[in-house]
Amino acid sequence: MTGLVAAPIDPLAPMRTPGEYEDALVVVRRRSGDGPAPASRVATEHFRVDTRDGRLTVTHRLRPDEVDDDLAGLLVDELFGPGWVRGPELFERLFTGVVRSLAPDPLDAWELFYRNTTARLEALRTARGTEVAAAHGCIAGYAPVYERAEALVPAGSVLELGSCFGFLSLRLAGLGHDVTASDVAAGTVRLLAAVAPRLGVRLTTVLADAARLPLDDGCADTVLAIHLLEHVDADHGAAVLHEAVRCARRRVVVAVPLEDEADESFGHVRTVDLDDLRAWGRASGLRYDVAEHHGGWLVLDR
Repeated sequence: MTGLVAAPIDPLAPMRTPGEYEDALVVVRRRSGDGPAPASRVATEHFRVDTRDGRLTVTHRLRPDEVDDDLAGLLVDELFGPGWVRGPELFERLFTGVVRSLAPDPLDAWELFYRNTTARLEALRTARGTEVAAAHGCIAGYAPVYERAEALVPAGSVLELGSCFGFLSLRLAGLGHDVTASDVAAGTVRLLAAVAPRLGVRLTTVLADAARLPLDDGCADTVLAIHLLEHVDADHGAAVLHEAVRCARRRVVVAVPLEDEADESFGHVRTVDLDDLRAWGRASGLRYDVAEHHGGWLVLDR
């Protein structure tokens, strides 16, 4: 199923049936108990997939303690990688559906997801080189990216562009930074604003395209664009970089994955290499440094 268009995802929409998320394109159910699995056209270790009434129907048996941001890797490994399901639209809806199926109250479900993920990140952080089981690789993959980003943020205020779920923003706010998290997805921004107080974290959220920020020049000491630019085309990306430089009083930090092919499951639309980062640094007119550490990094300094 590809090329489908529906209303934007509302991660906090009420559920008509406990344990079952549904929207115009997908139905996601959590199956509990030991009864027989439903008949399906696709059966994997964790999912059963069918198409009914024009919608993709997915049943899973993941326990609440098993659902964290490694769910992304699990969906890729079992459904999107093999080609059973395709496209970022369905990826995001299935991801949302699995999380939402964990609890009747949407904020309870998302708080559980956030706490599971932050606990996993902290376990990887404190392990530092010791053996830690990496479920499906996503959290283990971006834990060192977040750690490097934190190390590159000096004291002062921070603006994160394309913050998505906001795990990095939450971490930086917890470390004492004055953080503003910005994203173009209204549902994601609303979700982060609602979950942060439950986690005991204070931050500001802004709904905006990173290429057109409703913010003043020099509004933050440091501006972050961490794994954002691979999600937008070249012209859009150039506008994002222009806005990042405009809004930063002191520093801009950019990180990108170094891929041979853009990973469409995660919404990547282009690849970026170290030469691209160097070219962006030269074009900025600022002092810059390019490095490789679990991906490519560009740091611009005034």
